Amino acid sequence: MKKSVLCTILFALAIAAPISAMAQVGVSVGIALPPPIVFQAPPNVVVLPDAPDVYVVPDVAADLFFYNGWWWYLWEGLWYRSHYYDRGWAYFDHVPRFYFDVDPGWRGFYRDHNWRGHPWNYERIPNGQLQQNWKSWHANGYWQRQKGYGVQGYQPRPQREQQAARQQRQQQYQRRPEVQRQQQQRQVQQRQPRVQQPQRPQQPPQQHVQPGGQQRGGSQAKPERREEEHGR
Repeated sequence: MKKSVLCTILFALAIAAPISAMAQVGVSVGIALPPPIVFQAPPNVVVLPDAPDVYVVPDVAADLFFYNGWWWYLWEGLWYRSHYYDRGWAYFDHVPRFYFDVDPGWRGFYRDHNWRGHPWNYERIPNGQLQQNWKSWHANGYWQRQKGYGVQGYQPRPQREQQAARQQRQQQYQRRPEVQRQQQQRQVQQRQPRVQQPQRPQQPPQQHVQPGGQQRGGSQAKPERREEEHGR
């Protein structure tokens, strides 16, 4: 009897394992992590004009930003973010909203200490100072209103001009070879068929015999209202 039960269990496991493996192939798609950026010390950052609350690490070749409490890393057309500048990266599935406010020529402006024809006396902000103050700087508009981003005679660009610049940068971004390559790979993955896990058959409700010989159905939970899912 024991041998019969053991054989039945082993046979069931042998059938279930391939099904589970097939199901996982269609659902999970591996995303490579970016190469680590090695720092000898915590990096300094510079706040970028015309890009509210966007900080950049100018001393590395990689596109490494700080925005809204996160470090953002652009690598091979993919975006990653982490609460740490040198580890813990996780894939982010779309372009962060701040990126199209960033002027693509910022490295040249940084090198020349000149922002669009105006002297740019930027400040190199230590990481510790950034972590302690970025929330208050955001709340009171410190860099734009009080410091003018360090740009002499700084005047914010008109709203219409900012929107036109964002649209132009978005188009330029979509034409990058690495971005187009990632989009093509994503389209191929979406066209691949996915194997769904088999559903367990629902068991019929148990019948309970009440005293007196009458039968009643098993108790069933009422479906929750959609409004209750949103906290009503």
